[in-house]
Amino acid sequence: MAAIANALDYTELESNSVLRFVARQPILDLQGKVHGYELLFRAGPEASFRGDGNFATRTMLDNTVIFGLEKLTVGLPAFVNCTLESLTERLVDVSPPSLTVLEILETLEPIPELVALCLKLKSLGYRIALDDFSWHPKFTPMVNLADYIKVDFLQTDAAERQELFNRLRGTPAVLVAEKVEVLEEYKQACKEGFTLFQGYYFCRPQLMQCRKIPANRISHIHMLKLLQQDPLDLYQLCQLVKRDTSLAYRFLRLVNSPMFAKRQKISSIMSALLLIGDDAVRRIATLAITSEFSAQQTPEILRMAFVRGRFCELASCFCGLGRGEQYLLGMFSLLPAMLRIPMTNLAPDLPLREEIRSALMGTVNRESCLLRWAESHERGDWEECDAIIHAYGLNMENMTWCYAEAVVWADSALYCAK
Repeated sequence: MAAIANALDYTELESNSVLRFVARQPILDLQGKVHGYELLFRAGPEASFRGDGNFATRTMLDNTVIFGLEKLTVGLPAFVNCTLESLTERLVDVSPPSLTVLEILETLEPIPELVALCLKLKSLGYRIALDDFSWHPKFTPMVNLADYIKVDFLQTDAAERQELFNRLRGTPAVLVAEKVEVLEEYKQACKEGFTLFQGYYFCRPQLMQCRKIPANRISHIHMLKLLQQDPLDLYQLCQLVKRDTSLAYRFLRLVNSPMFAKRQKISSIMSALLLIGDDAVRRIATLAITSEFSAQQTPEILRMAFVRGRFCELASCFCGLGRGEQYLLGMFSLLPAMLRIPMTNLAPDLPLREEIRSALMGTVNRESCLLRWAESHERGDWEECDAIIHAYGLNMENMTWCYAEAVVWADSALYCAK
């Protein structure tokens, strides 16, 4: 199977022997579409953040050069935390204005110098966000410049947020609800008038406890079981795919995509199965089926599933775990969000070993270590990342390499799976 071209030059991941760690958290709109990503930075493998905000911002901006900002955010706005130094020394100039939102930290005093700098940067095309904002009259000049104002949903109550809305009425800034982690918080934020949301509430939708797996999803799960056979029964698989028009379309779109770099156009399911080989068939079919599972949900869920699956597959070689199993583990970890069915109802029907099913149910075992690392990385929980690395004898550089590759691969996969 032809691998997707590596879009990052990993020889440049180290500078002054300090490895860079970049996580991204989505900011979604009312329709569940990704508006942009906040980029989270960590300087190196130490267990706790070193507390040097200037160093953090310098390296975060350097990362936008190394990785390419458009790869980190799929061409969407990047929200980057800025210190006063990064603004006064014009470090932010390395980041393209059209893609960059400069987050002014809540610790910065709104002195005239800062206001003038922000005004100059806005004239160059940068957008300004005020982070962890709480009202005080001294912030009025910054409020008038702000494109976004971010409000910590956990550190404020409804009355405080209502007062903030009243004071900001008539300003051009869009309010972003931060740390929205569960569906109830999202609903409350919508009710209060927020239009952008940051947090993983979309991964925790309201689950239907008594709901059974829909009939068409049962057929997809049967197909997944068939994909575990070695060798594959190509004739039976072909018949199953052909009976599902949407799935067949996704399958042919994927097999003809640049991800698999075939020189000739493939127009039939059977010719695809015969030409690309069992491993590629398993990968394409799993991508197509997972895309169908999440058809009614925000695309960010599918993107995260692709990242987790690809990461677990790539990193499996560093800890002696099965590539195929780890790929499915990462992909299936978001099935509850896709189908709105608890994992306890889903896991028994999944074509996986008991240890993998247990990992999906939250059991801490060796099989779950890569998935747990990926989940911690998504949250920017570097301490938990370190704990997993140390517990299983892994290497942070390898994990970071795999995750960066998975992000690029997932964006290509998402485009091809639509």
